[in-house]
Amino acid sequence: MTGTRAGEAAGEASRGTAAVPRPVLLTLDDDPQVLRAIRRDLRGRYGQTYRVISASSPAEALEILRELDRRDESVALLVADQRMPEMNGVQFLLEAITIFPTVKRVLLTAYADTDAAITAINRVRLDHYLSKPWDPPEERLFPVLDDLLFDWQNNYGEHSDEIQVIGHAVSPGTHLVRDFLTRNQQPFRFIDVERDSRGQALVDQYADGELPLVVTSEGRVAPKPSASQLADLLGLQVTASRPYYDVVIIGAGPAGLGAAVYATSEGLSALLIDAEAPGGQAGTSSRIENYLGFPTGVSGGDLTRRAVAQARRFGTEILTPVRVTSLRTGDPARIVTLDDGGEIAAESVLLAMGVQYNRLTVPGSERFEGAGLYYGAATAESTSCTDEDVYIVGGANSAGQAAIHFSRYASTVNILVRAGSLAKSMSQYLIDEIKTIPNIMVCTSTQIVSMDGDERLQRMTLATPEGEREVRASFVFTFIGAVPHTAWLDGVVVRDERGFVLTGPDLAGNPELDWPLRRPPLLLETSLPGVFAAGDVRARSVKRVASAVGEGALAVSLIHRYRAGE
Repeated sequence: MTGTRAGEAAGEASRGTAAVPRPVLLTLDDDPQVLRAIRRDLRGRYGQTYRVISASSPAEALEILRELDRRDESVALLVADQRMPEMNGVQFLLEAITIFPTVKRVLLTAYADTDAAITAINRVRLDHYLSKPWDPPEERLFPVLDDLLFDWQNNYGEHSDEIQVIGHAVSPGTHLVRDFLTRNQQPFRFIDVERDSRGQALVDQYADGELPLVVTSEGRVAPKPSASQLADLLGLQVTASRPYYDVVIIGAGPAGLGAAVYATSEGLSALLIDAEAPGGQAGTSSRIENYLGFPTGVSGGDLTRRAVAQARRFGTEILTPVRVTSLRTGDPARIVTLDDGGEIAAESVLLAMGVQYNRLTVPGSERFEGAGLYYGAATAESTSCTDEDVYIVGGANSAGQAAIHFSRYASTVNILVRAGSLAKSMSQYLIDEIKTIPNIMVCTSTQIVSMDGDERLQRMTLATPEGEREVRASFVFTFIGAVPHTAWLDGVVVRDERGFVLTGPDLAGNPELDWPLRRPPLLLETSLPGVFAAGDVRARSVKRVASAVGEGALAVSLIHRYRAGE
């Protein structure tokens, strides 16, 4: 294919349009009949939002991608056939992601190509594989691509008609705003005030120097917005519609969302409350690869979006960001008090607040929170890490998933582990994958001694087996154990020495237990009848997404038993 032909293909459907062309969906198949079919289906479904370009050979497709890259255009999706003579689909995708690393990847396979698809999942982090034929596309093609494109738009797409965030690339205030919008799955465009004159002009016009500045497509302006102001801008629900519910669920992580789906689908009125955003820690994960039913893995954000939509479909009411400050008995109801002083009554309550990562306690750590030091994956900072040296602190699965995610952006990713290896705390599949990524370094028997810099983190001192050494550091993400969100429950339900909520048989013989009923506490019931706990906040729970969802579902069945007087 000539360079002229590549340029024509890259510019297809964009002549005479706006300066920013629509993102591209590129299809590749050497079978003309299959290529026509996939191109027809994609154009019929997505032609108003995306440009659909097709190629009949890997060489032609790669040339188109290089031309699009030279033009600084966006590619959202690649759909490539596996069986091609000069280069198979996996080999093509390996080349393609060096040009567009954030593109969504789909492999077209025959029934006999399952092994190739599994290889592609591991080698190119395949997003999905489809067996040919995919008829009817309304059932077998479009639902898959709808999800992938929604996820791409939220994370990488251009959102000129959405919220704009203007601020410094690395600052606590900007991080809080970007993280809030990201976790609430609100697309936004970030404008670095130091690099983009448009940003400074907006600041001069609206903010009088106050940063960060948030501007909506309707022209609403919020300098240095609080969480409640952001919630108002997004139209999030922060007030309950009724005074009484069958169940109030506190915490919208996997356990809380799972409980909400099962409760409302079974006819219970349910209110789900979260202090920050739906998803919990799992919602910030860049990739969950061992969750049943997602062979190519699923991002925490995508899993959260699906769960929230499912819960709302069944009638769950969701309040966020709203914090519960107390819980008390108001026989026969249980009453929760919110941070605005409001109260909500319920027949039963489910505690599903999850946990939060431990804070670093080294000199300088508090000073750089949000300005180079982040707790959890903080995917809102992904693009800021481009070509930087990133440090991941911790050796469990969350740290491994974050390291793999940031390796797509950073020059190097250094995993700092206090132990002598990753084997005791990280799943083997993550250890194996990390070994294959050349820009990830595992630094065992290493920990941070101190952090330093000016307005933002610039360097830190590490203690290593060879002695202390200073390194340049702009981005540090920590995953060093977790503590539960239960201080507000002191004196209300019995907890263990670390603050995790005791339930069911674990309450037996506890000197703090003052149980008023003849029956013993149900399996997930706390020391207060009608109040249950599920997920990471519960003592001795299995810290996995699947088990949290399962406990949420189990809690609902126990709530039914409680309501029936069993």
